[in-house]
Amino acid sequence: MAIKIDSRYPSIDDLRNKAQKKIPKFAFEYLDGGCNEDVNLHRNTSELRDVQLKPNYLRDHNGSSMKTKLFGIEYDAPFGVAPVGLQGLMWPNATEILAKAAFEHNVPFVLSTVTTSNIERISEITEGKSWFQLYHPAKDELRDDLIKRAAAAECPVLVILCDVPTFGFRPRDVRNGLAMPPKMSVANILQVMGKPEWALQTLIHGQPGFANLLPYMPKGLDLKQLGKFMNDTFSGRLNEAKIKPIRDMWKGKLVLKGVASEEDIEEAIRLGIDGIIVSNHGGRQLDAGESSINSLKRLVAKYGDQIEIMMDSGVRSGPDVARAMACGAKFTFMGRSFMYGVAALGKKGGDHTMSLLKTELQQVMEQLNCETVEDFKNHLI
Repeated sequence: MAIKIDSRYPSIDDLRNKAQKKIPKFAFEYLDGGCNEDVNLHRNTSELRDVQLKPNYLRDHNGSSMKTKLFGIEYDAPFGVAPVGLQGLMWPNATEILAKAAFEHNVPFVLSTVTTSNIERISEITEGKSWFQLYHPAKDELRDDLIKRAAAAECPVLVILCDVPTFGFRPRDVRNGLAMPPKMSVANILQVMGKPEWALQTLIHGQPGFANLLPYMPKGLDLKQLGKFMNDTFSGRLNEAKIKPIRDMWKGKLVLKGVASEEDIEEAIRLGIDGIIVSNHGGRQLDAGESSINSLKRLVAKYGDQIEIMMDSGVRSGPDVARAMACGAKFTFMGRSFMYGVAALGKKGGDHTMSLLKTELQQVMEQLNCETVEDFKNHLI
């Protein structure tokens, strides 16, 4: 499809700056922040950007293609939209905007269990091409029903999340009332009043809620009751006893997201997982953790020939995608970059951000004389 970029926002940083001006502070800080002191948030990006690539200028070049095959499906670029909770909080209808853009650009969109559009609607938009990420429920009945819904929606890949055994401690969200249970303070109300476009769009599309969970939630919950429901409903710590029934039930490809250690990847391989996403939840869970790029390098070196290894956390731009691919990632995912785009540009933000990232990545490939994404590793310094 045609590449369309708004020349006022030719970088992800431009989109981030615009997003900060357009949405309430509590929504922007929920999107932008990490946990504790943001050490791992910044480590993710800085250590990824320490990766350097070598160009070959005097060799013949036959063109560069970003096309990438993953789990038997050919995508137009080696990146996709990572699952993000409460997307509609950052920008109303953001989930559908990004799902539509991903479908039109032929890259994967991963829907979170706890975002603001449901499996069925996103499957309709993407014609059954969206992936689904499962937050592990405490009750088997809810787990099984969510998996059956994902199968009925023809999701080709189920992602199970392993890096949220407990909710991350995020001081900004605590101050802003976005911890569990959430609360709307006077300060938050004043912030909303200062962002009229966001407020109007929220009024049009309705207050964001956990759309996938509506069939299971008692009606009329107040905020305190909602917090208790969420804490009672999910049990984030995974083990063999929890993963094995999912592997037995799910007939499509199964991916484990949040892997950062040799012990966990070995267990994933033993349990028949098809792929892993090396991730630290965008620096939102363990501030003392390792950067995702360093985890990736180590795990690819040992297990890259045994399982599909993908990566998110710290990836923001086309050059970042190239760096991760050069270090051995089979595929990459981004959350914040796409959300900045939608928060900045509304319904045009998904297409703009996709186009921007493709343009950046194409330029890097041509500069390196890299003809396919598999060639990136040959340019790692």
